[in-house]
Amino acid sequence: MVCVRMATVNDLLQMQATNLWCLPENYQMKYYFYHLLSWPQLLWVAEDFDQSIVGYVMAKMEEDDKQPRHGHITSLAVLRTHRKRGIATALMRRSQMEMEKVFGAEYVSLHVRKSNKAAFHLYKETLDYEIHDVEKGYYADGEDAYDMRCTFNKKNEEQQQQQAVEGKMQALTVE
Repeated sequence: MVCVRMATVNDLLQMQATNLWCLPENYQMKYYFYHLLSWPQLLWVAEDFDQSIVGYVMAKMEEDDKQPRHGHITSLAVLRTHRKRGIATALMRRSQMEMEKVFGAEYVSLHVRKSNKAAFHLYKETLDYEIHDVEKGYYADGEDAYDMRCTFNKKNEEQQQQQAVEGKMQALTVE
């Protein structure tokens, strides 16, 4: 079983290690601290029975006054050994719920590599994201990214209310 809970400063090293194992886009520790200090409600971890971090989501609120208030998923990673168990979905939904509830976000955005079919399927089919744009050469290696967005609407509110009932103790168990 895996417990999904809000991240703490003590989780940052394991989050960074998970990032290094899973993704080609890596961040310096100060970037994790910046997110945690600025938007603590938007960083969530999946913790295994032995208290090791097996996944995380790191998100932020965008500060562009020209667009409606919205969040952005900076990074999502789940160790290969723990994939296909609903962990990424649970992490994303918790972060998105807090974006809307705490910060009044109207939508959330993210970037995903065009070649990352598994992540694209998660975002499009499971989490109802839509392609907003294609950003040419977005990644350091020159690969294009889909700029995807998910608008918070009545359907999302119902899902989030159900999840809030199930996770009253700020912890969610994922089989």
